[in-house]
Amino acid sequence: MGLAAMATTARGMAATVRVLGRGELGRFTGGSRSEVARFEQELGDVVGTRHALAVNSGTSALVAALVGAGVGPGDEVLVPAHTWVSTAAAALAVGAVPVLVEIDSSLTMDPADLKERLTPRSRAVIPVHMLNHVADMDAIMEVAADHGLVVIEDACQAVGVTYRGRRVGSIGHAGCFSFNQHKNIRAGEGGAVLTDDSALFERASMYHDVGSYSRSGFASSDADLIVGVNLRMPELSAAVLRPQLAALDTQLARRRRHRAVVLEALAGRVGRDLAPVPHHDPPAAAGLAVSFDAEPAAVEFGTGRGVHRLIDTGRHVYTNWRSLQARNPVHPALDPYAAVDAEIDHGPTACPRTLEVLARTCAVDLAPELPTPAFRALARRIAA
Repeated sequence: MGLAAMATTARGMAATVRVLGRGELGRFTGGSRSEVARFEQELGDVVGTRHALAVNSGTSALVAALVGAGVGPGDEVLVPAHTWVSTAAAALAVGAVPVLVEIDSSLTMDPADLKERLTPRSRAVIPVHMLNHVADMDAIMEVAADHGLVVIEDACQAVGVTYRGRRVGSIGHAGCFSFNQHKNIRAGEGGAVLTDDSALFERASMYHDVGSYSRSGFASSDADLIVGVNLRMPELSAAVLRPQLAALDTQLARRRRHRAVVLEALAGRVGRDLAPVPHHDPPAAAGLAVSFDAEPAAVEFGTGRGVHRLIDTGRHVYTNWRSLQARNPVHPALDPYAAVDAEIDHGPTACPRTLEVLARTCAVDLAPELPTPAFRALARRIAA
């Protein structure tokens, strides 16, 4: 771990001790000193949105955003076939049905296929910024505007990353982040909803806290109250996240440096048997994956340290979403498929191009926790 990462960790430890010392572990017991409230303000400032709502996971963020947008039974929500299963599961959680969309060579939702999958029931689209690779948001926003779709960015794997001068999570009608142990900033678990839409924020806020009707700042006096659940973020999570958020741009800069280091090490092979996966904003690229002409080469490359072949990542591939394929509602009376076309395809042939791309593509871990000199040695092993 580099000195900068160690310093950030130390600040997070100090913050948790401060919270424990006060004994105020819930966000509504801290009053003006609430770590969660401060984190929300700081996160909104960094991302550039009017509203930020901290919740307990990225999945909860997606569900709350869909509730906030009024998506529900009878609606279809378009999601990419390469993402964590929560993207699709969130639609089912609000009574809507997920519709699978192919990815393209960028590893993100294909805007052309998005158009082909639209029906009169299409209500929302959730583009996913996988592995810090940003979706083609200009094209997706254009399709959404033409067809009246709500756009909820799943930026869970790309916290802080930019797209043509804007932070992801601020481009669609809402954006969702995750802070679990694998994300750019992490607290074990945690998430957030970002938006400029005050009505969406108010509904999401009411939904994330079953007691919101009794608290100031979450529902206006003339709000149409809805019954919520408990998706609140605890104070300890926010205390851990705030120092990481302050150091986020430094960490992303290191990711970009490490990306350049790997590409330099692979230069002799680029154009011969592999190619870097394209980005929709190359100067801001903070993730790296490489594609191969043939699947066997990807299989071999994927066995190396610090890399993995994407088709092998289990629940990130739609063919492994067994709970989705089962179509077994929590109760027969709450079956989302009863309100839409039961023939929606979630089977293994739904998105063949996605499977072909993932089989030939390997992601490279850019290890921002490592000092760049140490990472150079790792890059040489990856290239070899």
